[in-house]
Amino acid sequence: MAQKILIVEDDENLRFVLIDNLTEQGYQLTGASNGAEARAAWQASEFDLIVLDIMLPDSDGYTLCKELRSFGSPALVLMLTARSLEDDIVQGFEAGADDYLTKPYKLSELLLRVRALLRRQQPINSNDLFFDNITIDTSARRVMTQDDKEIILTKKEFDLLECLLMNRNRALTREQILNQVWGESIIVEERTVDNFVSSLKKKLGWNNQSAYRIVSLRGVGYRMEIDE
Repeated sequence: MAQKILIVEDDENLRFVLIDNLTEQGYQLTGASNGAEARAAWQASEFDLIVLDIMLPDSDGYTLCKELRSFGSPALVLMLTARSLEDDIVQGFEAGADDYLTKPYKLSELLLRVRALLRRQQPINSNDLFFDNITIDTSARRVMTQDDKEIILTKKEFDLLECLLMNRNRALTREQILNQVWGESIIVEERTVDNFVSSLKKKLGWNNQSAYRIVSLRGVGYRMEIDE
């Protein structure tokens, strides 16, 4: 069954371009030009992904995203924003967005972001996770290279790697990572995440030729990207 996407964009031409191009990719599309139409759409149907513009004539993307999460929708949210300030980006993630894209953007980049986000909807039916010739056995908590050499990680390094992989291609704030890896009740400096990411990359032997990247998002957190 085709995955369902809701495009919330008040610019009619841009909305139709997105709908046409994403329909060609095999997705099932619905369009909304304002907040009221968006609310009506997600109340009437379930969506896998909502592409949400922040600036709308009757509302804003932050408010709509919070309402969507309060409504209980599991849909992923890709925010479109003309604002690139760190505070605006953080506000988007705090509202419940899964990723953001700053205008003006290339259509090819948006299509890649959509595909990356929707891959997360695919269930993982194995204890093994794979990336860049590395296998992670989540049940045994072992990380192995292609030539059967074990990479020794600490408990938190393993938990961090698993967290990044399970949220691959998704931007995570440092606070989200801390809550998932260290726990909400544990008080840890956000800088700790940076130190652990650096240590993890060294132990995995990351370099510019690696088929994955742990991308630092300035003022926000990290996103793990894996080449297909």
